[in-house]
Formats: sequence, structure tokens, C-alpha cells
Amino acid sequence: MAEHVEVMLTEEEVDRKIKELGEKISADYAGRQVHLVCVLKGGSFFMCELAKRITVPVSLDFMSVSSYGGDTKSSGVVRIVKDLDEPLNGKDVIVIEDIVDSGRTLSYLLEMLSDRKPNSLKLCTLLDKPERRVVDVKVDYTGFAIPDEFVVGYGLDYDQRYRNLPYIGVVKFD
Repeated sequence: MAEHVEVMLTEEEVDRKIKELGEKISADYAGRQVHLVCVLKGGSFFMCELAKRITVPVSLDFMSVSSYGGDTKSSGVVRIVKDLDEPLNGKDVIVIEDIVDSGRTLSYLLEMLSDRKPNSLKLCTLLDKPERRVVDVKVDYTGFAIPDEFVVGYGLDYDQRYRNLPYIGVVKFD
């Protein structure tokens, strides 16, 4: 089955929104350091751009979880592929995600990270699909709420393709 990608959010729209999120986070964490935890692989593009726009001191760490495999829908089974390198105890942590969909993966992840005793724990996502939510997850910083479409670009992929698109696109199957 062939597919093509249609633009949903332009590179300029995404860039503007990330700048706004950086300003909001900088204001909220004025006088403190923030520790960004990137959920790989998709969140890496977003986190790098966001970190450049945060004016308070920033530290970074990465973790990889999997719940999709090669499909377009979450399997609901969460697997930790790469854990954090540093402890979270006493840190102001923001989990950076490319997209919040069903909430299953993030609910599990946030509960696990909360057990590591950060000073604070918040969630920032570039994209949110609230109508797909099956598990309640509080998103503290949202770039865009989007409809239930399968999206790629800016780190999001379909079977490891399209991550490098500088915009958010919808995968259409022919």
C-alpha cells in the first residue's frame, strides 16, 4: 500500500509555537533550572528546538519507550528500551514528548518517573490528540491539539520514515 503526506502544520507554524512554549516554560521556571527528559526517538527534534528557546538553565536526559512497533496505533504494551542516565531526585523535570495519543504510554512513564522523587514533574508535548485519550494524562504544555489523524514529521515517523520533515504532515494511504 502506497502512502503520501499532506501538510497539516507548516514549519513556520511549528517554529512559532515552540518559541511560545519556550517563553512560557522560561517564565514558569524563572530562577530555577529545568531538567528536560526527552522521550526518544520522536521527541528529540522537538526537545532540541525547545531547549534552544528556554532561557533558564537546562539539563537534558533521554529515555526510549516503545508501544507502537511498526503499526500506526499504540499496542498498549509499554516497553522501556533505554532508561535515564541520571537520577531525578530533587530536580524540576519536564517530560518532552512529540505526541500524546491514548495516554497509556505516558501514564505509565509519568508514574514511574514520579517514583524517582523529582521536585516537580510536568509534561510538554508538541501535539495532543485529546479525542484518542483512553487514560487520563495531564498535559501541562501543549503545542497543538490535533484531530485523530496519523501524523509524521518533526520527529514523528511512520515505520521509521518521515521523521526529518520540517513540518507536521498527515499520512494518507492510497
